[in-house]
Amino acid sequence: MSNWALILYCGLITYLTRFSMIALIKKEMFNDRVRQILSYVPSAIFPAIIFPAIFLDSSGYILIGDNPKIIAALIATLIGIFSRSIIATIFSGLTSYWFIIFVI
Repeated sequence: MSNWALILYCGLITYLTRFSMIALIKKEMFNDRVRQILSYVPSAIFPAIIFPAIFLDSSGYILIGDNPKIIAALIATLIGIFSRSIIATIFSGLTSYWFIIFVI
């Protein structure tokens, strides 16, 4: 079996297993309590994705001092809280990060 066939096979299997959970499970199967608990999943997973990108350097050590990503994340957080807009949050975070890196 060639490498490309193996990659396509693995991708297809991964897609079908994830799609089956979305397509086959009916939303009516969950009661209100389960739906309420599941609504917190994105909020719980987001910090786990963002934390390493902001606080860890390329070798895996925590980098607190002289880290422009922390300042940019704080600015983006404030903009996100006040604007309640995802686009404004992303744009302000990227703009402030680039400004800190290239101008300051």
